[in-house]
Amino acid sequence: MTYALTTPVTGGAQTGFTAPTYTIVSDTAPDVNGKQWAVTALGGTQTSVTTHSVASPFTVSFFKPKVFRVLGKPNPVTGLVKDVPRNTYKQIVRKGVLPLAAQPYATMQVTTILDVPAGSDTVDPANVRAAIALAIGALNQLSAGIGDSSVSGII
Repeated sequence: MTYALTTPVTGGAQTGFTAPTYTIVSDTAPDVNGKQWAVTALGGTQTSVTTHSVASPFTVSFFKPKVFRVLGKPNPVTGLVKDVPRNTYKQIVRKGVLPLAAQPYATMQVTTILDVPAGSDTVDPANVRAAIALAIGALNQLSAGIGDSSVSGII
């Protein structure tokens, strides 16, 4: 699996935005098991949105497990594996937002976690991919609604 974003990134639909795009450049990830990009320019209509800066970050990072876990041996009597370990992948978007006019930026985070049971990557990759496809499709379809709910508090 390769996390290789290409620029520009097309944003999901949001109320008040028209065709949002984000020009990105490679950045240094906060940890060795990750990749990160920073937003350096905006496209479409996104009034009042800021690009990346020290005071107001706008980044997307992807992380893989530092140590991959594997499935243990089944119980010789029952044939069952007692504990199924998980390999966790994570995406974090960081964006500086103003909590109040004339105040310093606070960093908002949007975190997506993929928690994949060890062994399913080789025994059941189609269903692993299906879960990810549905999750991304639902987020894309609900993008404007999630944005509206994050502002209004109504779901």
